[in-house]
Amino acid sequence: MQNMSLSHLAYELKDPEVLRSPIVFASPHSGREYSKEFLQSSVLDARVIRSSEDAYVDQLIDFIPEMGAPLLLAKVPRAYVDLNRAADELDPSLINDVHSRAQNPRITSGLGVIPRVVSNARAIYRGKLSKPEALARIDQYWFPYHRALQRLLSRAHACFGYSLLIDMHSMPHEAVAHLGKPNQGIDVVLGDRYGASADIALGDLIEQAFETHKFRVSRNVPFAGAYITQRYGQPGQSKHVVQVELDRALYLDEVEVAPSERFEELKDRLKSVLGYVIEETAQPPANRLAAE
Repeated sequence: MQNMSLSHLAYELKDPEVLRSPIVFASPHSGREYSKEFLQSSVLDARVIRSSEDAYVDQLIDFIPEMGAPLLLAKVPRAYVDLNRAADELDPSLINDVHSRAQNPRITSGLGVIPRVVSNARAIYRGKLSKPEALARIDQYWFPYHRALQRLLSRAHACFGYSLLIDMHSMPHEAVAHLGKPNQGIDVVLGDRYGASADIALGDLIEQAFETHKFRVSRNVPFAGAYITQRYGQPGQSKHVVQVELDRALYLDEVEVAPSERFEELKDRLKSVLGYVIEETAQPPANRLAAE
């Protein structure tokens, strides 16, 4: 297999020289190509608008192709198009000519496929967007990203008999500071929709890998997974998805949205954790479990 780096308006794909693993790694919320037009259309400044971005997660895991697995990275910012939402999760409070319907909590809170707010419910726009503008964004960014993701997962399934998407995210420290043992918090939240998006054994393996390297781990609380885990996780068909949320305090200055002095330390720890998971999942889970 040839080493390949493919750049699209919506994403960057980094493929390994030799495909060694059924795992596909992706980061749908670390895109930071904010156009001048988008920034000018927003009431937020260039720093605050990044507050819901999974800042620099792409750089934390840029070693993945060297380990034999593909890495799909969003380039489009989450505040512009949220790739972890369904294409039809349109917010009638933001987009003209969209009729209200039975809505899920994400749309109601302003976090549809075209977000109305960033973190702490801060509004992005002064007014509303036209429906053609919203649909154009989805056509230009959402569909190409998901087509690329589906191709990678289909290839993994064809080559190895199963696929595992590890969807990498980060979370505000305040979201998990109160969890875990008193005054200790949580470092990592693994989301598999309580076993609905991945075989329990795979979730256990990933949890074990993080805990072995001294991460404090929670399963599904407070983040069990959103659209991507729901759409692509079909364990009965050997198609698995686990969402990984990292506490931003481990690597980021959240106020300045800049890597902290702990960035390289976390990256080195993730190399060990994810490298172990790649090695352990190089054969179908059923075979691995049967050998135990």
